[in-house]
Amino acid sequence: MGRNTRKRRTPLATKAIAASAALALGGGGLIWANFYASAHEKAPDNRTKRNVSQVVTIYCPDVGQQLRNVPDRARGEVDGELASMDQQITDAYQRLVTTRRAQAGDANFVQNSILGPLKDRRKVLLDRIKLQINRAGGKAPGDLDRLAGCTGRPAGGQNGGGQNDGGQNGGGQNDGGQNGGQDGGGQPDDNGNGVAGPVADDFIKIEDVQPNSRNLPNGLPANGDSGSTGTFTTDCGTNENNLFNSDNLIAAPGVGNGAHHVHDYVGNQDNDAFSSDEDLANADTSCQNQGDKSTYYWPVLRLQDGTEEFDANDEGGGAEGNIGRILKPAQAQLKFVGNKQGDVVAMPKFLRIITGDAKSFVNGTANANTSWSCTGFEDRQSTDKYPLCPEGSQVVRTSNFQSCWDGQNIDSANHRDHMAFVQADGSCPNGFQAIPQLQVKLVYDIPTPTIENGQVQNPYAVDSFPEQLHKPITDHNDFINVMDEQLMNEVVECINTGRDCT
Repeated sequence: MGRNTRKRRTPLATKAIAASAALALGGGGLIWANFYASAHEKAPDNRTKRNVSQVVTIYCPDVGQQLRNVPDRARGEVDGELASMDQQITDAYQRLVTTRRAQAGDANFVQNSILGPLKDRRKVLLDRIKLQINRAGGKAPGDLDRLAGCTGRPAGGQNGGGQNDGGQNGGGQNDGGQNGGQDGGGQPDDNGNGVAGPVADDFIKIEDVQPNSRNLPNGLPANGDSGSTGTFTTDCGTNENNLFNSDNLIAAPGVGNGAHHVHDYVGNQDNDAFSSDEDLANADTSCQNQGDKSTYYWPVLRLQDGTEEFDANDEGGGAEGNIGRILKPAQAQLKFVGNKQGDVVAMPKFLRIITGDAKSFVNGTANANTSWSCTGFEDRQSTDKYPLCPEGSQVVRTSNFQSCWDGQNIDSANHRDHMAFVQADGSCPNGFQAIPQLQVKLVYDIPTPTIENGQVQNPYAVDSFPEQLHKPITDHNDFINVMDEQLMNEVVECINTGRDCT
């Protein structure tokens, strides 16, 4: 299935998901044990379980987004430590969902046995990050320690406390988040398959989405009736070569399973955590235009129908709650467009762009860039719910990338600062210049899930970090430009002269 066999560096914090923490789901891979305990299940002392069982996930401040000035020679090690932090969260979340009985008998269990030790382990990695930055000649932020503490997230509510308060208000710091779920909208369910979502409330009939109601500031289309109005479309297929892995070359280079969820890849065929720029430049490509060796990747969608996929027992797959049949898009349109205010300039080779936020459920929507819709209803865009499409209509995922570049860097310490979205009038912020905007449109043939008695049957969901609960707002998309100079110049010329090219 296109899986890589090169030696993989796993995060330092914890190198494996404990097999004892998961149960075999007949034909459906591994599931987290006892994910949502019933509110009426009896504890060992026959007391009804309290609302502590409503702590459904863990919120940890996103350290990576706070690191703006990491020297180049320290970035590899820092990215490795950040990946270790992600593994720590995965392990703590695993413990959260497999200790429901202990939580019911001890109101302080989550804080004392999960969140407290997690804070101590994160503090060790934060100290390492500071040391690595300072040794490389940089100056580590003096307040990183405030990001060590994590909180429990109760049921209900879409987004976490956000980065500004370090998670202090995300779910009740004083009680470990254990008492925050009383008014959270009731006990969630697991749809009978034991994994962390999606739940019925994560879906909406597309007819109930108001036209032109997308409420996120990001991902505005870059062009219109003025400026550079041309387009360039590249056809790279729909992953017919079955290239899948749970790496993330941009955010976690050199770390196997750095994403903790599986990606679809089109374009470059040598894309994993260990691919160098030279590897990418020398690789094969699935794109019809062989001058385009760019890598385009996104988290897979799965249909939770009991199918046991190839990764049912693997980290990133079933062992981390990503179960069910992987759905390839029926169509993957990769189009580059221009800018409303004027011409675009060429992208530098090996430019890296991440759009959206895989941790939006707990991070908040500052970097979210999700657009879900249905064919025939594409003026109706949902940001935080999966659409239920009527018969004959297909599910659509759209990502409009950042299209303003700082003119100097192909990446940045937090993998975002070198890029920016256009402003409301289509112009770029001061110091940035317009480049072709990548727009990715993915269309899927998916049986429409049904919702009965508050449960969704055979739901589909985007792969996610385990603690993100497969929320649709965590959808994201990644791109590394590996077009040759001749093709990139052709893209720019087509866009600036108003032509539509392929």
